[in-house]
Amino acid sequence: MEAFASRDFRRYQLARSAVILGAEAQAVAVAWQVYSITHRALDLGYTGLALFLPGLLFLLPAGHVADRFDRRQVILVCYTLQVFCTLTLVLFARAAIHHVFPIYAVLFLVGSGRAFSGPASSAFIPHLVPEHHFVNAVTWGGAIFQFANMTGPAIGGLLFTFPLARIFPGTLLEGPGIVYVFSLLTLLWFLALVGSLKVRPGRLEQRGASLQVLLAGFQYVRRSSLLLGSFSLDLFVVLLGGAVALMPIFANDILHTGPRGLGILRAAPAVGALTMSLLMTRFPISRGAGKRLFTCVAIYGVAIVIFSQSRNLWLSLAALAASGAADMVSVVIRGSLLQLATPPQMRGRVSAVNSLFIGASNEFGEFESGLTAHWWGAVRATLVGGLGALAVAGIWAVLFPGLRNADELSAEALRPPESKPSEAAASC
Repeated sequence: MEAFASRDFRRYQLARSAVILGAEAQAVAVAWQVYSITHRALDLGYTGLALFLPGLLFLLPAGHVADRFDRRQVILVCYTLQVFCTLTLVLFARAAIHHVFPIYAVLFLVGSGRAFSGPASSAFIPHLVPEHHFVNAVTWGGAIFQFANMTGPAIGGLLFTFPLARIFPGTLLEGPGIVYVFSLLTLLWFLALVGSLKVRPGRLEQRGASLQVLLAGFQYVRRSSLLLGSFSLDLFVVLLGGAVALMPIFANDILHTGPRGLGILRAAPAVGALTMSLLMTRFPISRGAGKRLFTCVAIYGVAIVIFSQSRNLWLSLAALAASGAADMVSVVIRGSLLQLATPPQMRGRVSAVNSLFIGASNEFGEFESGLTAHWWGAVRATLVGGLGALAVAGIWAVLFPGLRNADELSAEALRPPESKPSEAAASC
Protein backbone atom coordinates (compact mmCIF):
# COMPACT_ATOMS: atom_id res chain seq x y z
CA MET A 1 0.00 0.00 0.00
CA GLU A 2 3.07 2.27 -0.07
CA ALA A 3 2.00 4.02 -3.27
CA PHE A 4 -1.28 5.20 -1.69
CA ALA A 5 0.64 7.43 0.70
CA SER A 6 0.69 9.91 -2.21
CA ARG A 7 -2.43 12.12 -2.40
CA ASP A 8 -2.09 12.61 -6.13
CA PHE A 9 -1.66 8.88 -6.76
CA ARG A 10 -4.86 8.16 -4.84
CA ARG A 11 -6.83 10.77 -6.77
CA TYR A 12 -5.42 9.76 -10.13
CA GLN A 13 -6.26 6.11 -9.59
CA LEU A 14 -9.79 7.00 -8.46
CA ALA A 15 -10.22 9.07 -11.63
CA ARG A 16 -8.68 6.33 -13.77
CA SER A 17 -10.93 3.61 -12.33
CA ALA A 18 -14.03 5.67 -13.15
CA VAL A 19 -13.01 6.45 -16.71
CA ILE A 20 -12.06 2.82 -17.41
CA LEU A 21 -15.48 1.73 -16.13
CA GLY A 22 -17.07 4.06 -18.63
CA ALA A 23 -14.77 3.09 -21.50
CA GLU A 24 -15.31 -0.65 -21.01
CA ALA A 25 -19.06 -0.24 -20.72
CA GLN A 26 -19.00 1.88 -23.88
CA ALA A 27 -16.96 -0.76 -25.73
CA VAL A 28 -19.63 -3.38 -25.01
CA ALA A 29 -22.38 -1.06 -26.25
CA VAL A 30 -20.48 -0.15 -29.43
CA ALA A 31 -19.69 -3.79 -30.23
CA TRP A 32 -23.27 -4.92 -29.72
CA GLN A 33 -24.67 -1.95 -31.65
CA VAL A 34 -22.38 -2.57 -34.63
CA TYR A 35 -23.09 -6.30 -34.67
CA SER A 36 -26.84 -5.64 -34.37
CA ILE A 37 -26.71 -3.37 -37.43
CA THR A 38 -24.65 -5.60 -39.75
CA HIS A 39 -24.35 -9.10 -38.17
CA ARG A 40 -20.88 -9.38 -39.71
CA ALA A 41 -17.71 -10.37 -37.84
CA LEU A 42 -15.62 -8.21 -40.16
CA ASP A 43 -17.48 -5.09 -39.05
CA LEU A 44 -16.55 -5.85 -35.45
CA GLY A 45 -12.95 -5.96 -36.62
CA TYR A 46 -13.32 -2.52 -38.20
CA THR A 47 -14.16 -1.04 -34.79
CA GLY A 48 -10.68 -2.06 -33.62
CA LEU A 49 -9.12 -0.74 -36.81
CA ALA A 50 -10.80 2.66 -36.34
CA LEU A 51 -9.31 2.90 -32.84
CA PHE A 52 -5.87 1.70 -33.94
CA LEU A 53 -5.19 3.88 -36.99
CA PRO A 54 -4.81 7.19 -35.06
CA GLY A 55 -2.17 5.60 -32.85
CA LEU A 56 -0.22 4.74 -35.97
CA LEU A 57 -0.71 8.12 -37.62
CA PHE A 58 0.08 10.25 -34.56
CA LEU A 59 2.74 8.04 -32.96
CA LEU A 60 5.70 10.42 -33.32
CA PRO A 61 3.99 13.70 -32.37
CA ALA A 62 2.17 12.03 -29.44
CA GLY A 63 5.42 10.90 -27.84
CA HIS A 64 7.04 14.30 -28.35
CA VAL A 65 4.01 16.10 -26.92
CA ALA A 66 4.17 13.92 -23.78
CA ASP A 67 7.83 14.91 -23.21
CA ARG A 68 7.62 18.50 -24.43
CA PHE A 69 4.48 19.68 -22.57
CA ASP A 70 3.00 19.24 -19.11
CA ARG A 71 1.70 15.66 -19.14
CA ARG A 72 -1.22 16.54 -16.89
CA GLN A 73 -2.44 19.19 -19.33
CA VAL A 74 -2.09 16.80 -22.25
CA ILE A 75 -4.27 14.26 -20.44
CA LEU A 76 -6.95 16.88 -19.70
CA VAL A 77 -7.13 18.04 -23.32
CA CYS A 78 -7.35 14.49 -24.67
CA TYR A 79 -10.15 13.47 -22.34
CA THR A 80 -12.07 16.63 -23.12
CA LEU A 81 -12.10 15.37 -26.72
CA GLN A 82 -13.43 12.04 -25.42
CA VAL A 83 -16.34 13.88 -23.80
CA PHE A 84 -17.44 15.27 -27.17
CA CYS A 85 -17.04 11.85 -28.81
CA THR A 86 -19.24 10.12 -26.23
CA LEU A 87 -21.81 12.90 -26.46
CA THR A 88 -21.95 12.24 -30.21
CA LEU A 89 -22.57 8.54 -29.55
CA VAL A 90 -25.47 9.55 -27.29
CA LEU A 91 -26.97 11.54 -30.15
CA PHE A 92 -26.48 8.59 -32.53
CA ALA A 93 -28.34 6.36 -30.08
CA ARG A 94 -31.23 8.82 -29.81
CA ALA A 95 -31.45 8.94 -33.62
CA ALA A 96 -31.30 5.11 -33.85
CA ILE A 97 -28.91 5.21 -36.79
CA HIS A 98 -28.73 2.16 -39.05
CA HIS A 99 -25.28 2.77 -40.52
CA VAL A 100 -21.93 1.91 -38.95
CA PHE A 101 -19.71 4.45 -40.70
CA PRO A 102 -20.63 7.39 -38.41
CA ILE A 103 -19.76 5.16 -35.45
CA TYR A 104 -16.39 4.36 -37.02
CA ALA A 105 -15.74 8.09 -37.48
CA VAL A 106 -16.35 8.74 -33.79
CA LEU A 107 -14.15 5.79 -32.85
CA PHE A 108 -11.37 7.29 -34.98
CA LEU A 109 -11.59 10.49 -32.91
CA VAL A 110 -11.62 8.43 -29.71
CA GLY A 111 -8.49 6.68 -30.94
CA SER A 112 -6.90 10.06 -31.70
CA GLY A 113 -7.42 11.18 -28.11
CA ARG A 114 -6.01 7.89 -26.84
CA ALA A 115 -3.00 8.22 -29.14
CA PHE A 116 -1.92 11.38 -27.29
CA SER A 117 -3.19 10.53 -23.80
CA GLY A 118 -1.62 7.05 -23.72
CA PRO A 119 2.05 8.12 -23.70
CA ALA A 120 1.31 11.07 -21.41
CA SER A 121 -0.59 8.88 -18.91
CA SER A 122 2.04 6.16 -18.89
CA ALA A 123 4.87 8.64 -18.37
CA PHE A 124 2.80 10.52 -15.75
CA ILE A 125 2.77 7.74 -13.13
CA PRO A 126 6.43 8.11 -12.03
CA HIS A 127 5.67 11.74 -11.09
CA LEU A 128 3.08 10.57 -8.54
CA VAL A 129 5.21 8.23 -6.37
CA PRO A 130 8.86 7.89 -5.30
CA GLU A 131 10.89 5.56 -7.53
CA HIS A 132 11.26 2.89 -4.82
CA HIS A 133 7.45 2.65 -4.69
CA PHE A 134 7.04 2.43 -8.45
CA VAL A 135 6.62 -1.35 -8.83
CA ASN A 136 4.03 -1.24 -6.04
CA ALA A 137 2.28 1.61 -7.90
CA VAL A 138 2.27 -0.39 -11.14
CA THR A 139 0.84 -3.44 -9.34
CA TRP A 140 -1.90 -1.46 -7.62
CA GLY A 141 -2.58 0.42 -10.84
CA GLY A 142 -3.02 -2.93 -12.53
CA ALA A 143 -5.39 -4.10 -9.79
CA ILE A 144 -7.49 -0.96 -10.10
CA PHE A 145 -7.49 -1.22 -13.88
CA GLN A 146 -8.61 -4.84 -13.75
CA PHE A 147 -11.36 -4.12 -11.22
CA ALA A 148 -12.72 -1.44 -13.53
CA ASN A 149 -12.09 -3.67 -16.55
CA MET A 150 -14.04 -6.44 -14.85
CA THR A 151 -16.92 -4.28 -13.68
CA GLY A 152 -17.23 -2.05 -16.75
CA PRO A 153 -18.36 -4.71 -19.26
CA ALA A 154 -20.82 -6.12 -16.72
CA ILE A 155 -22.25 -2.64 -16.14
CA GLY A 156 -22.44 -2.15 -19.89
CA GLY A 157 -24.33 -5.40 -20.36
CA LEU A 158 -26.75 -4.63 -17.54
CA LEU A 159 -27.39 -1.03 -18.59
CA PHE A 160 -27.89 -2.16 -22.19
CA THR A 161 -30.93 -4.21 -21.14
CA PHE A 162 -32.23 -1.71 -18.56
CA PRO A 163 -35.76 -0.61 -19.61
CA LEU A 164 -35.23 3.11 -18.98
CA ALA A 165 -37.39 4.18 -21.92
CA ARG A 166 -40.24 2.07 -20.53
CA ILE A 167 -39.91 3.65 -17.08
CA PHE A 168 -39.28 7.19 -18.38
CA PRO A 169 -40.78 7.35 -21.88
CA GLY A 170 -39.59 10.89 -22.52
CA THR A 171 -35.89 9.96 -22.33
CA LEU A 172 -35.80 8.39 -25.83
CA LEU A 173 -32.85 6.34 -24.64
CA GLU A 174 -32.55 2.59 -24.50
CA GLY A 175 -29.86 0.02 -25.18
CA PRO A 176 -26.55 1.70 -26.09
CA GLY A 177 -27.81 5.20 -25.31
CA ILE A 178 -28.02 4.49 -21.58
CA VAL A 179 -24.49 3.10 -21.61
CA TYR A 180 -23.14 6.15 -23.43
CA VAL A 181 -24.68 8.50 -20.85
CA PHE A 182 -22.98 6.50 -18.10
CA SER A 183 -19.66 6.78 -19.95
CA LEU A 184 -20.14 10.53 -20.32
CA LEU A 185 -20.58 10.94 -16.55
CA THR A 186 -17.41 8.97 -15.82
CA LEU A 187 -15.44 11.18 -18.20
CA LEU A 188 -16.62 14.34 -16.45
CA TRP A 189 -15.65 12.86 -13.08
CA PHE A 190 -12.20 11.99 -14.47
CA LEU A 191 -11.63 15.55 -15.67
CA ALA A 192 -12.62 16.97 -12.29
CA LEU A 193 -10.23 14.73 -10.34
CA VAL A 194 -7.25 15.09 -12.67
CA GLY A 195 -7.78 18.84 -12.68
CA SER A 196 -7.41 18.81 -8.87
CA LEU A 197 -3.95 17.15 -8.88
CA LYS A 198 -1.14 19.22 -7.39
CA VAL A 199 1.73 17.70 -9.38
CA ARG A 200 2.99 19.79 -12.31
CA PRO A 201 5.61 17.85 -14.30
CA GLY A 202 6.33 20.72 -16.68
CA ARG A 203 8.64 20.26 -19.68
CA LEU A 204 11.18 17.45 -19.49
CA GLU A 205 12.32 17.65 -23.12
CA GLN A 206 13.52 21.17 -23.80
CA ARG A 207 14.29 20.71 -27.50
CA GLY A 208 11.74 21.54 -30.17
CA ALA A 209 10.39 19.07 -32.70
CA SER A 210 12.93 17.62 -35.12
CA LEU A 211 13.27 14.28 -36.82
CA GLN A 212 16.04 13.30 -34.41
CA VAL A 213 13.97 14.19 -31.35
CA LEU A 214 10.81 12.52 -32.71
CA LEU A 215 12.65 9.29 -33.52
CA ALA A 216 14.58 9.16 -30.25
CA GLY A 217 12.04 6.77 -28.70
CA PHE A 218 12.39 4.28 -31.54
CA GLN A 219 16.18 4.48 -31.36
CA TYR A 220 16.19 3.86 -27.62
CA VAL A 221 13.86 0.86 -27.91
CA ARG A 222 15.91 -0.56 -30.79
CA ARG A 223 19.06 -0.42 -28.66
CA SER A 224 17.37 -2.00 -25.63
CA SER A 225 16.78 -5.74 -26.05
CA LEU A 226 14.68 -5.72 -22.86
CA LEU A 227 12.21 -3.16 -24.21
CA LEU A 228 12.20 -4.41 -27.80
CA GLY A 229 11.68 -7.99 -26.66
CA SER A 230 8.90 -7.19 -24.18
CA PHE A 231 7.07 -4.81 -26.55
CA SER A 232 7.17 -7.21 -29.51
CA LEU A 233 6.26 -10.21 -27.34
CA ASP A 234 3.08 -8.49 -26.21
CA LEU A 235 2.37 -7.35 -29.77
CA PHE A 236 2.38 -10.78 -31.36
CA VAL A 237 0.87 -12.74 -28.46
CA VAL A 238 -2.16 -10.47 -28.08
CA LEU A 239 -2.41 -9.88 -31.84
CA LEU A 240 -2.75 -13.62 -32.36
CA GLY A 241 -4.40 -14.71 -29.12
CA GLY A 242 -6.84 -11.86 -28.47
CA ALA A 243 -10.51 -12.83 -28.70
CA VAL A 244 -12.21 -9.67 -27.41
CA ALA A 245 -13.58 -8.57 -30.79
CA LEU A 246 -15.26 -11.95 -31.27
CA MET A 247 -17.01 -11.98 -27.89
CA PRO A 248 -20.39 -10.92 -29.36
CA ILE A 249 -20.23 -13.95 -31.69
CA PHE A 250 -19.37 -16.36 -28.87
CA ALA A 251 -22.05 -14.82 -26.63
CA ASN A 252 -24.77 -14.80 -29.30
CA ASP A 253 -24.07 -17.75 -31.62
CA ILE A 254 -22.01 -20.25 -29.64
CA LEU A 255 -22.86 -19.89 -25.94
CA HIS A 256 -26.33 -18.32 -26.54
CA THR A 257 -26.17 -15.92 -23.59
CA GLY A 258 -27.15 -12.55 -25.14
CA PRO A 259 -25.85 -9.09 -24.18
CA ARG A 260 -25.68 -9.87 -20.45
CA GLY A 261 -23.56 -12.91 -21.23
CA LEU A 262 -21.37 -10.71 -23.39
CA GLY A 263 -20.74 -8.42 -20.42
CA ILE A 264 -19.84 -11.41 -18.22
CA LEU A 265 -17.50 -12.86 -20.85
CA ARG A 266 -15.79 -9.49 -21.28
CA ALA A 267 -15.41 -9.25 -17.50
CA ALA A 268 -13.98 -12.76 -16.96
CA PRO A 269 -10.35 -11.98 -17.91
CA ALA A 270 -10.44 -9.02 -15.53
CA VAL A 271 -11.64 -11.26 -12.68
CA GLY A 272 -8.56 -13.41 -13.09
CA ALA A 273 -6.31 -10.38 -13.54
CA LEU A 274 -7.71 -8.64 -10.46
CA THR A 275 -7.20 -11.75 -8.34
CA MET A 276 -3.63 -12.09 -9.55
CA SER A 277 -2.83 -8.41 -9.04
CA LEU A 278 -4.07 -8.54 -5.44
CA LEU A 279 -1.87 -11.59 -4.85
CA MET A 280 1.07 -9.71 -6.32
CA THR A 281 0.58 -6.78 -3.96
CA ARG A 282 0.99 -9.29 -1.13
CA PHE A 283 3.72 -11.33 -2.83
CA PRO A 284 5.51 -8.94 -5.21
CA ILE A 285 7.84 -10.08 -7.96
CA SER A 286 11.34 -9.77 -6.56
CA ARG A 287 13.46 -12.05 -8.74
CA GLY A 288 13.18 -14.12 -11.92
CA ALA A 289 11.03 -11.57 -13.77
CA GLY A 290 11.95 -12.81 -17.26
CA LYS A 291 11.21 -16.47 -16.60
CA ARG A 292 7.89 -15.56 -14.99
CA LEU A 293 7.02 -13.45 -18.03
CA PHE A 294 7.49 -16.25 -20.55
CA THR A 295 5.76 -18.83 -18.33
CA CYS A 296 2.69 -16.65 -18.03
CA VAL A 297 2.60 -15.94 -21.76
CA ALA A 298 2.51 -19.70 -22.40
CA ILE A 299 -0.33 -20.11 -19.88
CA TYR A 300 -2.20 -17.33 -21.68
CA GLY A 301 -1.96 -19.20 -25.00
CA VAL A 302 -3.22 -22.46 -23.47
CA ALA A 303 -6.18 -20.66 -21.89
CA ILE A 304 -7.19 -19.14 -25.26
CA VAL A 305 -7.05 -22.59 -26.88
CA ILE A 306 -9.37 -23.97 -24.18
CA PHE A 307 -11.77 -21.04 -24.59
CA SER A 308 -11.97 -21.60 -28.34
CA GLN A 309 -13.08 -25.21 -27.86
CA SER A 310 -15.51 -24.64 -24.98
CA ARG A 311 -19.26 -24.87 -25.42
CA ASN A 312 -19.97 -24.43 -21.72
CA LEU A 313 -20.30 -20.95 -20.26
CA TRP A 314 -18.54 -21.80 -16.99
CA LEU A 315 -15.58 -23.44 -18.71
CA SER A 316 -15.32 -20.45 -21.04
CA LEU A 317 -15.33 -18.08 -18.07
CA ALA A 318 -12.67 -20.13 -16.28
CA ALA A 319 -10.42 -20.14 -19.35
CA LEU A 320 -10.80 -16.40 -19.81
CA ALA A 321 -10.10 -15.79 -16.12
CA ALA A 322 -6.90 -17.87 -16.39
CA SER A 323 -5.84 -15.86 -19.44
CA GLY A 324 -6.42 -12.63 -17.52
CA ALA A 325 -4.41 -13.83 -14.50
CA ALA A 326 -1.47 -14.82 -16.70
CA ASP A 327 -1.64 -11.56 -18.63
CA MET A 328 -1.65 -9.54 -15.40
CA VAL A 329 1.78 -10.86 -14.43
CA SER A 330 3.19 -9.89 -17.81
CA VAL A 331 1.52 -6.44 -17.59
CA VAL A 332 3.25 -5.65 -14.29
CA ILE A 333 6.61 -6.91 -15.53
CA ARG A 334 6.37 -5.07 -18.86
CA GLY A 335 5.10 -1.87 -17.22
CA SER A 336 8.00 -1.91 -14.78
CA LEU A 337 10.48 -2.57 -17.59
CA LEU A 338 9.04 0.33 -19.60
CA GLN A 339 9.46 2.99 -16.93
CA LEU A 340 12.46 1.73 -14.94
CA ALA A 341 14.61 0.95 -17.98
CA THR A 342 13.90 4.37 -19.56
CA PRO A 343 15.37 7.79 -18.60
CA PRO A 344 12.69 10.24 -17.32
CA GLN A 345 12.96 12.70 -20.22
CA MET A 346 12.53 9.85 -22.73
CA ARG A 347 9.51 8.19 -21.14
CA GLY A 348 6.91 9.97 -23.26
CA ARG A 349 8.48 8.95 -26.58
CA VAL A 350 9.29 5.41 -25.43
CA SER A 351 5.74 5.11 -24.06
CA ALA A 352 4.47 6.24 -27.47
CA VAL A 353 6.39 3.38 -29.09
CA ASN A 354 4.88 1.04 -26.51
CA SER A 355 1.43 2.50 -27.26
CA LEU A 356 1.92 1.61 -30.91
CA PHE A 357 2.72 -1.98 -29.98
CA ILE A 358 -0.23 -2.13 -27.57
CA GLY A 359 -2.56 -0.55 -30.12
CA ALA A 360 -1.39 -2.97 -32.78
CA SER A 361 -1.96 -5.91 -30.44
CA ASN A 362 -5.33 -4.73 -29.07
CA GLU A 363 -7.17 -2.55 -31.59
CA PHE A 364 -5.49 -3.89 -34.75
CA GLY A 365 -5.72 -7.33 -33.15
CA GLU A 366 -9.50 -6.88 -33.09
CA PHE A 367 -9.40 -6.21 -36.83
CA GLU A 368 -7.22 -9.30 -37.33
CA SER A 369 -9.65 -11.38 -35.25
CA GLY A 370 -12.63 -10.11 -37.22
CA LEU A 371 -10.88 -10.78 -40.53
CA THR A 372 -9.75 -14.33 -39.65
CA ALA A 373 -13.19 -15.09 -38.20
CA HIS A 374 -14.70 -13.87 -41.46
CA TRP A 375 -12.46 -16.34 -43.32
CA TRP A 376 -12.42 -19.36 -40.99
CA GLY A 377 -15.18 -18.80 -38.43
CA ALA A 378 -14.82 -17.52 -34.87
CA VAL A 379 -13.91 -20.87 -33.28
CA ARG A 380 -11.15 -21.81 -35.69
CA ALA A 381 -9.72 -18.29 -35.73
CA THR A 382 -9.50 -18.23 -31.91
CA LEU A 383 -7.93 -21.72 -31.80
CA VAL A 384 -5.25 -20.77 -34.33
CA GLY A 385 -4.59 -17.56 -32.41
CA GLY A 386 -4.04 -19.40 -29.12
CA LEU A 387 -1.64 -21.85 -30.75
CA GLY A 388 0.16 -18.93 -32.39
CA ALA A 389 0.61 -17.24 -28.99
CA LEU A 390 2.25 -20.41 -27.66
CA ALA A 391 4.60 -20.51 -30.63
CA VAL A 392 5.60 -16.85 -30.18
CA ALA A 393 6.42 -17.43 -26.49
CA GLY A 394 8.85 -20.19 -27.43
CA ILE A 395 10.48 -18.28 -30.29
CA TRP A 396 10.90 -15.04 -28.30
CA ALA A 397 12.50 -16.92 -25.39
CA VAL A 398 15.24 -17.95 -27.83
CA LEU A 399 15.53 -14.61 -29.68
CA PHE A 400 15.73 -12.43 -26.53
CA PRO A 401 17.86 -14.21 -23.91
CA GLY A 402 18.39 -10.92 -22.06
CA LEU A 403 14.64 -10.62 -21.50
CA ARG A 404 14.37 -14.27 -20.55
CA ASN A 405 17.14 -13.87 -17.96
CA ALA A 406 15.93 -10.52 -16.55
CA ASP A 407 15.91 -10.80 -12.78
CA GLU A 408 15.28 -7.85 -10.44
CA LEU A 409 12.81 -5.06 -11.29
CA SER A 410 14.79 -1.94 -10.42
CA ALA A 411 16.24 0.98 -12.36
CA GLU A 412 19.79 0.01 -11.36
CA ALA A 413 19.36 -3.53 -12.68
CA LEU A 414 17.40 -2.68 -15.83
CA ARG A 415 18.74 0.62 -17.17
CA PRO A 416 21.86 0.19 -19.32
CA PRO A 417 24.99 2.03 -18.09
CA GLU A 418 25.34 3.87 -21.42
CA SER A 419 21.98 5.58 -20.84
CA LYS A 420 23.53 7.89 -18.23
CA PRO A 421 25.71 9.86 -20.65
CA SER A 422 22.88 10.06 -23.16
CA GLU A 423 20.57 11.36 -20.42
CA ALA A 424 22.97 14.19 -19.69
CA ALA A 425 23.34 14.96 -23.38
CA ALA A 426 19.58 14.96 -23.91
CA SER A 427 19.07 17.49 -21.14
CA CYS A 428 21.55 19.96 -22.60
